[in-house]
Amino acid sequence: MGSPQDGLAQNLLPKNIANLSAYSSAKSEKLSGSTWLNANESPYNREYQLSGQALNRYPDPQPQQVIQAYSNYVGVKPEQVVMTRGADEGIELLVRTFCQSAKDSIAIFAPTYGMYKVTADTHNVALNTLSQELLLQGEVDQICTQVGDAKLVFICNPNNPTGALVGQDKIAAIAARLTGSALVVVDEAYIEFCPEQSAVSLLADYANIVVLRTLSKAFALAGLRTGFTLANESILAPLRKVLAPYPVSTVVADIAAQALSTANIASMRRQVDTLNALKSRLQQWLEQSDAVTRVLAGEGNFVTLQLKDKNAIAIAYQQGLVMRPFTLYGEDDWLRISIGNEQELKEVKAWLDSLTGSNNKALFRN
Repeated sequence: MGSPQDGLAQNLLPKNIANLSAYSSAKSEKLSGSTWLNANESPYNREYQLSGQALNRYPDPQPQQVIQAYSNYVGVKPEQVVMTRGADEGIELLVRTFCQSAKDSIAIFAPTYGMYKVTADTHNVALNTLSQELLLQGEVDQICTQVGDAKLVFICNPNNPTGALVGQDKIAAIAARLTGSALVVVDEAYIEFCPEQSAVSLLADYANIVVLRTLSKAFALAGLRTGFTLANESILAPLRKVLAPYPVSTVVADIAAQALSTANIASMRRQVDTLNALKSRLQQWLEQSDAVTRVLAGEGNFVTLQLKDKNAIAIAYQQGLVMRPFTLYGEDDWLRISIGNEQELKEVKAWLDSLTGSNNKALFRN
């Protein structure tokens, strides 16, 4: 039986929050294991030196050293960069700034990153859910017609969890068609794994394109929670109005500035080359395995596949191997494997081999 306080909270909650299904992150599942390949984290770790700046003072809301370093890295002007608490805050800022509650909508292409939906639901903004197939295969006029009157159109590129990639020409054409009616938000959390496909170069010609970036993936700083929203100043000016007064801590700014040094960017790129090579090896193993029905070809530091039998996931857990199960296309036998280091991927190979060994062959007879 609930307390009176429980009833009070429920009475005060807006309906959209009471009905909200929170985002379930890989780390929220409270699993146990020894090898973690479920959250698209980098296997690399680097030590950073803290400067010992006085923490009794509030930080620079937008640390200029970091803004300048990131603008140099991506090739835009500093005034085209807003630093946020992960790219997730950029998503939330865009919805909160440009969408009116109970009136406006956003468009997404499912299956895709779950925080677009959660953010829309949180702000009581309608969701126009279109398909990845439409985005990848449809004509631009068809896509934009189905987008309807959505204020924001989110394109996760490369897409999570499928790895699918939309070309720059198509993004540009969609932005041109939606000029004056919608912002095209290109979420590039995984773009360092295919940097030549970035939409950042389109900012010069399309005022309604926004690019979201993060240091969580290729830069191996998932624990720092640092992201960037890139756009023209006409878009960023209203975002700055609603941004929290001090969104970036002194410690975070200090580490981010170090991560964006010339030497560390070069190190990140070498690590990306290694991870891309390891990913190719993993894809080969998966394609050759009798335990796997389908492997999605795509970009990013992960591979998504369909298993012949989802009981294979339980076997992985028994071996201490934690990967991310998904329900995709109405089927619950999908799995996303983050690209770990060589030793971690050898454990994936051992798991795959165990699935089709003499003890488990019966699982996969069809």
